[in-house]
Amino acid sequence: AVQFSNGRLHRPGSMRFTVYRNRDTAHPRKKHRRILVSETERLSYVGDNFGSGAMKCNSLCRYFVGVLDKDSGQMEVYNAEIFNMQPFLSGKKILCLTPAPESQHARPMWWMLAREHYGWEGGGCGVGSKVVTVQNSMDLCIEAFGTSKQKRALNSRRTNAVGSDILNTAVTKAATNIIDAKGVTALIQDVAQDDVQNTSTFLPPCNEDADKPENVYKFEDILSPAEYEALRIPAAAFVNITPEEITKKTQDRSHCCFVLEELKFLPANEKRRDHKARCLWFLDTLIKFSYQKVIKTKYPMGPECPQIISRKLMKNFTSLTYNNSSVQNLVSASMKAKITAYVIALALHISNFQIDLTILQNDLKLQESRMIDIAKAMRLKVSKAKGLPEFENDQNHKLGTLSLPLPVQKASGNQKKRKKMN
Repeated sequence: AVQFSNGRLHRPGSMRFTVYRNRDTAHPRKKHRRILVSETERLSYVGDNFGSGAMKCNSLCRYFVGVLDKDSGQMEVYNAEIFNMQPFLSGKKILCLTPAPESQHARPMWWMLAREHYGWEGGGCGVGSKVVTVQNSMDLCIEAFGTSKQKRALNSRRTNAVGSDILNTAVTKAATNIIDAKGVTALIQDVAQDDVQNTSTFLPPCNEDADKPENVYKFEDILSPAEYEALRIPAAAFVNITPEEITKKTQDRSHCCFVLEELKFLPANEKRRDHKARCLWFLDTLIKFSYQKVIKTKYPMGPECPQIISRKLMKNFTSLTYNNSSVQNLVSASMKAKITAYVIALALHISNFQIDLTILQNDLKLQESRMIDIAKAMRLKVSKAKGLPEFENDQNHKLGTLSLPLPVQKASGNQKKRKKMN
């Protein structure tokens, strides 16, 4: 199914389409990539199902096309996708893909000649595949070998082509009008808001209108009720831990420093003690998971980790990568930043919304600047620990406090200048 970005067709029955598919059929993603090409007397149209121009609706729901047999009254249903067909103007680029078997007969002769004489190759969007500027090579082939219809379309495209100087003038004029109408300050605020939205994809959901600190980053957004219930069995070892066991674990370094420190102050109340033990066990698991790079097993945290927690770690804190003909889960730099944000949010709930960022930074093996940037992005007030009794011997610790009202988030304007290369 297709739709055209610049209007509707008067005679849709006269259109003919050609489908091109990616040559790399072994790749789990590239093998589904398609490019749809069509031509009218005046314009050529191109649509694809990948990249920025792909229709978002294809990933949200499924589409089907039914073919009714009028004689038998039965209908056959086929999977379908929606392609957004855009006019193909001069200067654009197109990936050279292998035509699908069902469209081999529709491939024009000039396409074959262009592939042979101009070095077009398949391979899709991957590394090493060629991206060919279509205008010159295609136009030359059409002039030499094209049909009358294709030559008329070529003349029409050239007639309607917009010169680069006219386009630059129009863009400059439009930008000037926007600046005059909206103002530089408002545009800077829009850019800052875009930066905030891009950053928020790696942060827990933030409720800026919260009336209490515990409602800014809700506990349910960090651990669902089912996940929280699954932590009861593995966290039982923390509930009944003794001071001697804590000392031994500290010597063995079997848990992160933040967890070992908080285990010394478990509440006497049974319900609160169990709650804190579950949170500490998950926080310790999350920090250890951040040390991973490429996940090669289904349950990377061992058999004692509940399956629902393992699935949560794999789904929410890894990114998929393709290597050696297989799909792998990778804890990338962006995923480690996301883990850090969720560790901070959970630690705030554990420590009454004031945490030692330096201890967490050392547990997560991060640089201080990276930890401070994430804490500030989460709207924490960062201060020195100077004057507190527990930091008499080390006053370089940084504290992060979540309090209302939340500080206004600002766009980072203190980026370091790049060094000049001699």
